[in-house]
Amino acid sequence: MAKPSIASGHDERATEDLLRDMAPRILAALIRRFGDFATAEDAVQEALLAAATQWPEEGMPTNPENWLIRVAFRRMTDLLRAEQARQRRENAVAARIPADEHLAPAADQRKRSAADDTLTLLFLCCHPVLTPASQIALTLRAVGGLGTDEIARAFLVPETTMGQRISRAKQRIRASGSEFRMPEQRERPARLRAVLHVLYLIFNEGYTATSGPTLRRGELAVEAIRLTRVIHHLLPDEGEVAGLLALILLTDARHAARTGSDGELIPMAEQDRGRWDRALIAEGTELVTDAMARTRLGPYQLQAAIAALHGEAATAEETDWRQILALYRLLERFADNPMVTLNHAVAIAMVHGPEAGLSHLTTLDGDDRIAGHHRLAAVRAHLLDLAGDQGAAECYRLAAKKTSSAPERRHLEARAAEVEAKHS
Repeated sequence: MAKPSIASGHDERATEDLLRDMAPRILAALIRRFGDFATAEDAVQEALLAAATQWPEEGMPTNPENWLIRVAFRRMTDLLRAEQARQRRENAVAARIPADEHLAPAADQRKRSAADDTLTLLFLCCHPVLTPASQIALTLRAVGGLGTDEIARAFLVPETTMGQRISRAKQRIRASGSEFRMPEQRERPARLRAVLHVLYLIFNEGYTATSGPTLRRGELAVEAIRLTRVIHHLLPDEGEVAGLLALILLTDARHAARTGSDGELIPMAEQDRGRWDRALIAEGTELVTDAMARTRLGPYQLQAAIAALHGEAATAEETDWRQILALYRLLERFADNPMVTLNHAVAIAMVHGPEAGLSHLTTLDGDDRIAGHHRLAAVRAHLLDLAGDQGAAECYRLAAKKTSSAPERRHLEARAAEVEAKHS
């Protein structure tokens, strides 16, 4: 391969962002050409690795996308050639590879194609034949451009385990016979909901890690925001896309105030609101206000509206709990979700008293989706504490035993000790 021309002023972070942005387009080009998701994804990852290794030393090519396409196409051909059973197909495909100067389409065509490819790739990675865990891993790898080692570290699993999960996901997509194309119009609403759910799960795991020594896994939260921004740019008239983006921006705006100097968890009511990111709050509030005014209402918009009310309150005491309660009542009509019911109980307690909130919580005791979850015990403890019931200490300790998050466990144990001290 001829050495690419060199552009001066190479910046490592800018290169990383550029590679991550281009990865879905390169992958889409290979899938469209060769029709083999699994092998194409491997070829793209090797091309990205080559770029990450060579560009810092040699400089960035004048046309980075062309460079990546050439390397990925050639690696793809090598991988196919290695499979003797595919020899005939490889020869036919290789004959159709365009000359270097024709690899990249015209600028306007490339822009439209890139948008279509990114969305199509997201739909493919969130295919209904995959489990949510596999959808998340494949989305981060194929669309997010994260390496298997990065994804494994983010979810605190061995790299081999994550590699196997991603490999199985690609095999299931291949076995399903899915093609690289947009879903049929009748399928798109459900498929879009699946994509948004995956991005929501990625953000939630980044914002509040389910296990491990730290509360937040920043790389996941950042990637979820980036990908949701991409979808909102591609689908600006989809109210729930705007709602999800607003929700995660308004939520992430609080992250700097959620932990103390030693990494301890600080509940929202006790946070220094001067540390909240007002620019993100303003952006999220504008997004959800616009979406609710001109699009069909949905659960992400309602959750974002609740987050906006929290963000607008200068102090915890100024929170408009009555409006938040009204929004939760409406949200429960849209979403049969125990976490919504849990938060609804808190809103009821803040308006009508802790006993009313505790009564609402009893509806969840027989719900297998949350009956054993630490958050149910934690909320019950909080409401018992507000009611002055020393039984809160036992509930706090029960919640602490059930969580896998070290910061949450320390916080819950500290709350239990405070309750015991009050009643001793």
